[in-house]
Amino acid sequence: MTAEKRRILIVVHTGRPDSVDAAVRVHDLLVTAGAIPVMDEGQWDELGADRARFALAEVLGRETDIHQVELAIVLGGDGTILRAAEVTRGSSAPILGVNMGHVGFLAESERDDLDDAVHRVIARDYRVEERMTLDVCVTTRDDEVIFSTWALNEATVEKASRERMLEVIIEIDERPLSSFGCDGVIIATPTGSTAYNFSAGGPVIWPTVEAIALVPMAAHALFARPLVVGPEAAVAIELMERTAGRGVLWCDGRRSHELPPGARVVVRRSPEPVRLARLHAPAFTNRLVNKFRLPVEGWRGHPRPDEGASA
Repeated sequence: MTAEKRRILIVVHTGRPDSVDAAVRVHDLLVTAGAIPVMDEGQWDELGADRARFALAEVLGRETDIHQVELAIVLGGDGTILRAAEVTRGSSAPILGVNMGHVGFLAESERDDLDDAVHRVIARDYRVEERMTLDVCVTTRDDEVIFSTWALNEATVEKASRERMLEVIIEIDERPLSSFGCDGVIIATPTGSTAYNFSAGGPVIWPTVEAIALVPMAAHALFARPLVVGPEAAVAIELMERTAGRGVLWCDGRRSHELPPGARVVVRRSPEPVRLARLHAPAFTNRLVNKFRLPVEGWRGHPRPDEGASA
């Protein structure tokens, strides 16, 4: 009886020629190892003439199903990894990011280690780390659900027009906390704490800490500090009826929905995490130092054996 072929999804930033070249390299390595490369249908269409370079790949949604995919190798920055999280949502396939961009905070490897990363995928020499995600629901003033989605990094309620601020009420676990005018509110996971949340002055949360961060943006209020609540908390943001402007919900900067006055956005922990494949096991501190180039000169501590490993 012939063993079933292993299928590895390749997700690539199609707008970057160097990323496409790297994807071709992954395609060829997988074929040589006896695995089947798989390309997402949307990206397959985006590749245009470059499709000829992926001659032995199957197309997801046409020739194969996401549940047949063992793992996704992502070539790009954090935005491409977020796209891969969309594609693999609902499956058990972990995501292995190879950074082809700038910071690439979610990535596990750099472009110079591409061959080694593929070889370790083939050898199943990786561990899987689960990251919590958020379920996001929008209701009207009559409690009618008009939109639902999810987020890995963050859900943000933002003003739709520059000249109009939002007036919001913040609620935690069905109890009102405060109301104020603002440019928006960020609700972030620990994974997203180093993304938009970080830029807005929110706290960095270690991935091992399960929590939800809430960060008001440019709030006109005395009490509008960032908050960190437990992972089982229900966080709600309601646009007050008297608010002068309309709002917009963004999730991971990829999915959006317009919010009229009176709309209510409820965010809870999702039961479905995103799974990240990890090749190294250094401390999260190393990742912060390496990705953000933090100054640590003069440290007199004792280096660990894994200090030189990629983070």
